[in-house]
Amino acid sequence: MSVVSEDIKPLTITFADDGLVPNNPMPFLVYKAAIDVDSDHPEKTIEGLFGKNGWGDMWRNGVYDYLHYHATVHEALGIARGHARVRFGGDRGKEFEIAAGDVAILPAGTGHQCLSASPDFSVVGAYPPGPRMHVTRPTPENHRKALKTIPQVELPKTDPLLGADGPLVRLWKARES
Repeated sequence: MSVVSEDIKPLTITFADDGLVPNNPMPFLVYKAAIDVDSDHPEKTIEGLFGKNGWGDMWRNGVYDYLHYHATVHEALGIARGHARVRFGGDRGKEFEIAAGDVAILPAGTGHQCLSASPDFSVVGAYPPGPRMHVTRPTPENHRKALKTIPQVELPKTDPLLGADGPLVRLWKARES
């Protein structure tokens, strides 16, 4: 049995720069109910899948309850347990209910903030090869710096969920062209 639904298609949303959170012209992706996490170790399931697809530098935790973004790297969030309401795209972005089995993929610069979460909420975060992740808060100075670093962030060679032929690779390359 596969841990990933083979015919899964991501929701795609592009968030505009709001003057403090730069976001990214490449789409933010959400795969709903994409991973079978019905096991005693859903974090290990997600880590194995992300690792197999070339995404590493992983961590386990939740999503910070303050608005932030990453200006030097793209990020994948695999929901292992529980559920949360997370706003993506900054204060003018969109709120999503994310739950165990979902995967969100944030192009560099995408704002995110946890608004509420179940007590068992558990996330596995991962990054494609490249620079280390840095937490950036939305300030005018950080925004100016991010507008220079974000275009330099390399496109991942793989989708963390579906590998080299996954939708992320096609969608982001098409957007970059």
